[in-house]
Amino acid sequence: MKQEVFNIQGETTGRSVELADDIFGIEPNEHVVYLAVKHYLANQRQGTHKAKERGEVAGSTRKIKRQKGTGTARAGDIKNPLFRGGGRVFGPRPRTYSSRINKKVKQLARKSALSGKIADDALAIVEDFSFESPATSSFVNILSAFEVAGKKSLLITADYEREVYLSARNLQKAQVLNANEVSTYDILNADKVLISEGAVDKLSTQLS
Repeated sequence: MKQEVFNIQGETTGRSVELADDIFGIEPNEHVVYLAVKHYLANQRQGTHKAKERGEVAGSTRKIKRQKGTGTARAGDIKNPLFRGGGRVFGPRPRTYSSRINKKVKQLARKSALSGKIADDALAIVEDFSFESPATSSFVNILSAFEVAGKKSLLITADYEREVYLSARNLQKAQVLNANEVSTYDILNADKVLISEGAVDKLSTQLS
């Protein structure tokens, strides 16, 4: 399929790029997308949660009252989970939430996400550009040209563009990633995806 190329002012350049139908024009596989997003979010979790259990709470191990004759339930030491300040029963322990999915599943998920954005008219191809120095206002002008200022946006570049990245760093809803690090979640989380011409070739090579 052909997709027209825009400049950073949001105007058409009169040129177009050929997008591979097997990458940008497939029927989205929702289940594979779910697996990829679940995998991504699980890997973001630190898993450092911890609660002290009975053997870790500071306190005496002396039996606090005699076994029988008190008229109440028998009790051991003050660290009993039933008492205020006692240990927690089956509390959370440090663990890893990371998981693994097949490479082909990841590829299919990204293809599905890109194809879905094309179908929703939420993807645009931008000619390659760079800034002489970081300038947030210049990047905001680009977002305004594509009517995504104040909305979630993702710009995919071919390689790491330091000046462009720094220009978008202070914008809460704007994200700049290169083709090697973009994930299915990043694509789906954006209201509008902008892809540079150079990034199109890299994505086609990675996902073919």
